[in-house]
Amino acid sequence: MARAMFEYTKTVLKKVSFDPALFCKEVKKAVQRLLPYELEELKIFIQSLIKQNPDLNQCLIYLKQ
Repeated sequence: MARAMFEYTKTVLKKVSFDPALFCKEVKKAVQRLLPYELEELKIFIQSLIKQNPDLNQCLIYLKQ
């Protein structure tokens, strides 16, 4: 079940990557819902999205805990 949530989160983040504010909101939700090892994978995924859209860089602050 948790893996399904991770895949769903990735899908949502791809769809909202056009808007940094919305993207940050979804990242906050993901931090609350995902398991610690999934957050590490999510960080790698988000870094790949940042290469395509540098404006999303501001959302990395939510992954640093």
